[in-house]
Amino acid sequence: MNSDNLGVGALTLSNAEILRSAAAKAGVKPHFLAMSWQDPRPEYGEWDDIENLHFRTRHIPLPSGPLANGLRRAHMVVDIGGGDSFTDIYGPKRFFTIWATKLHALRMGKPLILSPQTVGPFDTGWAKALAKWSLKKSKLVVSRDAPTTAFLTEMGVTENVLEATDVAMRLPYDPPAPRPEGGPIKVGLNVSGLLFNGGYTKSNQFGLKAEYPELIRRIIRFFQDQENVELHLVGHVQSHEIAVEDDHRVNEALAEEFPGIIVSPFFKSPIEAKSYIAGLDFFMGARMHATIAAFSSRVPVVPMAYSRKFRGVFGTLGYDRSVDCKSDTADEIMAGIEAGFNDRAALSAEIDAALTRVDERLDKYTDLMAEEMRKAV
Repeated sequence: MNSDNLGVGALTLSNAEILRSAAAKAGVKPHFLAMSWQDPRPEYGEWDDIENLHFRTRHIPLPSGPLANGLRRAHMVVDIGGGDSFTDIYGPKRFFTIWATKLHALRMGKPLILSPQTVGPFDTGWAKALAKWSLKKSKLVVSRDAPTTAFLTEMGVTENVLEATDVAMRLPYDPPAPRPEGGPIKVGLNVSGLLFNGGYTKSNQFGLKAEYPELIRRIIRFFQDQENVELHLVGHVQSHEIAVEDDHRVNEALAEEFPGIIVSPFFKSPIEAKSYIAGLDFFMGARMHATIAAFSSRVPVVPMAYSRKFRGVFGTLGYDRSVDCKSDTADEIMAGIEAGFNDRAALSAEIDAALTRVDERLDKYTDLMAEEMRKAV
């Protein structure tokens, strides 16, 4: 309810909405205890059924601590792992924080549901062993893509597994107002501040093949050379405190370097960000939930992958327009973006077909959650 990463916020709000639907099917009234590291942002919205709990998830729960008290009150624990953070590619601190949520729930005997997410990879043996233990102890593990399902099978996790898709596909938004004929083509580019700065290590932590800052400048120059195009730089991780993560300050620096670019506002909530993206005509970016916001609002989009989660989520839905910053050259990435821009009508048709698969997959997740709620109460 407070993350600077609006993708994490989108997962929270979307998952709560899906769980409300599941509760209605189960004939129960939901009350959510949202695990947070700080106070909620009122701008995210206010819901009578969401109670914010402020604690550090990696702390061992004391008998009267906020984590223990929250878990004690819960009928079940629904853990989405930040969507893609149940892995060790972001470092051991992130892994242990994400794993601790599972450890604490299981220690207190609570039914643990892993909501739709990417699991892995695990590059260290100890992380893989700890992850496997918690996965096997979970009541239900929901993959959001086919590669994750295959990875779970390789780990020996095959029982109580469902393959769905990313819950943020269901994030609500305000549809754009109709635009007059002949207006500019509005193109959105999401620049990942984390990738632009070289990752947390500031030394190409994610092993990108192309030099990311120069690739971004090349994309900007391409669209500035097109006729009747209005280029928007759209942040999706916006942080006053964590400079290495922040998309917004990178966008502002690029706007000074390339006059005429429009920088998106500092969004108050994931819903506001998606509503802005929904008003564009074409989109590309390396923050996956920025591209999901485009995709699920039917904006032609070219996701710029830096991990297997992109091709996993979009490819499983039959949408194969992603470019891969880890394996593709700058020329190959540009070719994919240019082809997508020039063939926007085809991308729109492919998205329409893929969204029917989204509904089928999320409906199955909703039905299974309704069953688990009946059992839990």
